[in-house]
Amino acid sequence: MAFNILDAVKGFLTPDILSRAASYMGEPETSVSKALNGLIPASLLGITLKAESGGAQAVLDAANKANNTGILNSLASAYSAGGGGIPDFAPGLLSSVLGDKVGGIANAIAQFAGVKGSSAATLVGSVVPLILGLIGKHASGNNLNASDLSGMLARQKSAFMNALPPGLNLSGVVPGVVTGAERTVHEARHAVHETTQTKVNEGRWLTPVLLGVAAIALLLYLVKGCGGHKDDDKLVSHAPVTHDTVAHTEPAAAAVTRTSMMVKLPDGTELDAYRGGIEDQLVACLNDAACTAGKDRWFDFDNINFETGSSTLTGESQKQVGNLVAILKAYPKLKIKIGGYTDKTGDAAANQKLSQDRAEAVMNAIKNSGGTSGQVTGAEGYGSQFAKIPETASDEERKVDRRISVQVREK
Repeated sequence: MAFNILDAVKGFLTPDILSRAASYMGEPETSVSKALNGLIPASLLGITLKAESGGAQAVLDAANKANNTGILNSLASAYSAGGGGIPDFAPGLLSSVLGDKVGGIANAIAQFAGVKGSSAATLVGSVVPLILGLIGKHASGNNLNASDLSGMLARQKSAFMNALPPGLNLSGVVPGVVTGAERTVHEARHAVHETTQTKVNEGRWLTPVLLGVAAIALLLYLVKGCGGHKDDDKLVSHAPVTHDTVAHTEPAAAAVTRTSMMVKLPDGTELDAYRGGIEDQLVACLNDAACTAGKDRWFDFDNINFETGSSTLTGESQKQVGNLVAILKAYPKLKIKIGGYTDKTGDAAANQKLSQDRAEAVMNAIKNSGGTSGQVTGAEGYGSQFAKIPETASDEERKVDRRISVQVREK
């Protein structure tokens, strides 16, 4: 029987994996399922176009690499508190087979399925390597060369096209796509255009920067973290959120409208928080035995803000400070450390001082609100030394390097 890559991918993404992914991203299973129904054929079309345009060997190489990473045995574990969602090797694979289509596909999926941009990024960063791994496994088992692989993808191209769901707008992302439901696509595009003015602040889709080559790196930064550095001579990593630099203040809450939720603590306290926010993520980790404390367990505040160019917390920040204090009280074994970061703009020494002052300001606010010194072990400012985005990038791009974070040292 001929190998059907569409069926192979869909068969691999079992209900258990779907459930894990939805829980990991804080999305309804129906939305994740809808996103996958669009992402799988869209990605396969992008891979096929790469092969058809002289990149068959690159596709084969990427497929073999993906297969050798063991992703076919580890995808489920990626969707766990300690799994990271996007594999470390994903950006290179995405770059080699999809190039600058990465962000466009993620944007299209986010709009189509109604999931957060970060969720679409996670799916692209984990499912595309899975697709490549399955292709690589088939190619290896059947001794396919680049020409053989290109031919196989070309023969299934029409099936990929037919599998694209109505309403998924890939215009300008994957050239030549016609789904057989052009009117639906046109209407969806029109609806998106009409609603953009009122929904630009909803934060459910990736920012326009992801439409370019920067998407490949930012997918990893946005979801998995901003790389590692030394902290107490131990390697740590952080996932980014948006916070101020020396020269600019922008409240995190002003950029997005998020979904509210109640986070329940063991002592019966219920916190008014945001789905996917620090309270949600931190409590999920504390309740998960697989989420271990230590050097690489960091969580980023998403509603801690400062007055411009200072370490003075804004009044709205007190709510999240209070929530963290409640978490500390509910988990008496929990010990944390506060870290502060800036982007690369401005003077490095001034950035380091500001990040230190801000980290200490948050630590002191926690203690003054009832957190004990025994649970809040310290604060450290790292300035811009671990920033990844170039100084010449736009302010929107550089936001991923500006944050205040909490390290779980013991739980």
